[in-house]
Amino acid sequence: MKKINIYKILIACSALLFIISIVMICFGKIAEAGPLVVGLFMCLAIGVRGFSATKSFSYTIWIFTAVSASMFYPQFFTSYGNIKLSILIVPLLQIIMFGMGSQMSLTDFKGVIKMPKGVFIGVIISYMVMPLTALAISKIFSFPDEVAAGIILIGCVPTGLASNVMSYIGRANLPLAVTIGACSTLLAPFVTPLLMKWIAGQYIEVSVWNMMLDIMNMIILPIIAGFIFNMFYNANETRKSIIFQLCAYASIIVLTNMIPLFSQHIGLGVFALGVIKSMSWFFILPIVGAFILRYFLKGDRVIIKSILSSFSTVGIAIIITIITAAGRESLLTVGALLLVTSLLHNFTGYILGYGSARLFRMPEQDCRTIAFECGMQNGGLASGLAMQMGKVATVGLAPAVFGPLMNITGSILASWWRNRPTINEK
Repeated sequence: MKKINIYKILIACSALLFIISIVMICFGKIAEAGPLVVGLFMCLAIGVRGFSATKSFSYTIWIFTAVSASMFYPQFFTSYGNIKLSILIVPLLQIIMFGMGSQMSLTDFKGVIKMPKGVFIGVIISYMVMPLTALAISKIFSFPDEVAAGIILIGCVPTGLASNVMSYIGRANLPLAVTIGACSTLLAPFVTPLLMKWIAGQYIEVSVWNMMLDIMNMIILPIIAGFIFNMFYNANETRKSIIFQLCAYASIIVLTNMIPLFSQHIGLGVFALGVIKSMSWFFILPIVGAFILRYFLKGDRVIIKSILSSFSTVGIAIIITIITAAGRESLLTVGALLLVTSLLHNFTGYILGYGSARLFRMPEQDCRTIAFECGMQNGGLASGLAMQMGKVATVGLAPAVFGPLMNITGSILASWWRNRPTINEK
């Protein structure tokens, strides 16, 4: 009872700070309202954890806390001395993808055989309907070229990591969600650059080969590192399976380093150095790390999952904060309209995903899954690509807005569906 009262007090404080902040902003004291706005989100983020109905919104509200801080005090989140903090985006994204891969294995792809129709519908809508929807939105609302390219980039990336969590909360088909996410992610190095060249090429210059290499380095190789870590940490694979997988993963790493060999015409020495570097980071290090952590954690899967999940959630928050601070001036100009269009794009994914599954007479759980997989894109990857293009303050704006927004809408939809069991569950 005592804890509940504390949570109620924090929520009341957030309401009071909200009222005071609005009054100060109306009187033109926007800068002075900064600490109050950040404080109200902090109080609210802690306060909602005291109630089961709102506990799931805590992380999203913490995202808003970070975004508010970066909007009022961007100088703290853009650079540290002479070092630009935007250089953290790609490493953080790789850590997030490693965490995703460490919770998966090749058995997750068996869903393609068991549920081919659901996987096909989810992937097709993600890579055909969503990019065209983004193009239509950018045309209708006449954004600046680079901001419009960022909206299209959100439509061209694979499904987001949070969609699996929402499928779990919303009583959807979690194995189908994992399979669609895995398939769309593995297709991303080939599909996303081509779609961006075809659709967004009218707004910005897109290098297909460079984007393909960036996606391989940012998501595919870290996921492979996660697969390898999972294989040795859990130690539940046969010797034959381990040898087969290691050979396959090593081949993918070598092929990735062959992209600049042909596209940029680098020398064989540079190619060999790249292979050694990639093998060290994404092949050898995961094996060594798995044995070390398995020794100290006694093979405890719950603890390692908790650690990796924490790294992922903190990483996403930092990425969004850095991008928001970098694009603050542009957000002040187009932020409200970008918020509306992001909602439109997000809701279109939910509606078309659910409606298409219904059209093909799929079970309710599958319909919910495809809705989440189509409506929730990988904003982290889009942010990383914007960073690699050197346009994080413009192309990266849409991913920065879409990221926290889809968590809010996804949480609301998942919570609503959670209280409505499917026919099979009933």
